[in-house]
Amino acid sequence: MTVHFIGAGPGAPDLLTLRGRDLIASCPVCLYAGSLVPKEILSHCPPGARIVNTAPLSLDEIVAEIQAAHAQGRDVARLHSGDLSVWSAMGEQLRRLRALNIPYSITPGVPSFAAAAAALEAELTLPGLVQSVVLTRTSGRASAMPEGEKLAAFAATGAVLAIHLSVHVLDKVIEELLPYYGVDCPVAIVWRASWPDQRIIRATLGTLETSVGTELERSAIILIGRTLGSADFDESRLYAVDYDRRYRPVGAAPRFPEAS
Repeated sequence: MTVHFIGAGPGAPDLLTLRGRDLIASCPVCLYAGSLVPKEILSHCPPGARIVNTAPLSLDEIVAEIQAAHAQGRDVARLHSGDLSVWSAMGEQLRRLRALNIPYSITPGVPSFAAAAAALEAELTLPGLVQSVVLTRTSGRASAMPEGEKLAAFAATGAVLAIHLSVHVLDKVIEELLPYYGVDCPVAIVWRASWPDQRIIRATLGTLETSVGTELERSAIILIGRTLGSADFDESRLYAVDYDRRYRPVGAAPRFPEAS
């Protein structure tokens, strides 16, 4: 018996990996985060599967469901939204399973910030402008931010910031970032990225607060950085005609002559 933790993607049911789909189809038990995982994904569950929405459950109750499946030798598909590596609450579940000696596997998913960037038709890292993306958030009731992880500290690097779970404190986010990015820096808020009711708001840091309505209360990502909507950037050397690389040797003495 194995508990398969599966990143179910940002919202669109077809933004699910083939591995994730096949694991769901093979598991007689499915535990899913019903507040964020679209029900269309549950159509991959086999007939007669036990399907449990974990949104109203405590950690103890979730682990009890897993223990019951373990006792019966039944594989479990454990679905979380987005990707499991950030803000998934998977770590605390894995710690419980290790203590109980219950096997598990992890299948990554499409993260919400990537879906938001796709909705904006944007590459977040552009040569000569920005080469780093910081995934962060502000303090919330479920998890406080460590003392050293301040928005100002990340903003000082000039990186693109993908700020999650923070649209409800937008005024504080703007106040903290203005000294570093300036009023003219491009900003976008993508609400429910990849869902049918997805909404995009584009603005500058100076105009953002007046551009956002009160309905964007959750499931929104704030993206800020000079690469958003920019057309003034360098081309990378990767595809330059004179760039000598392993798969396209150039010149009389290429670095990788065996590839010629």
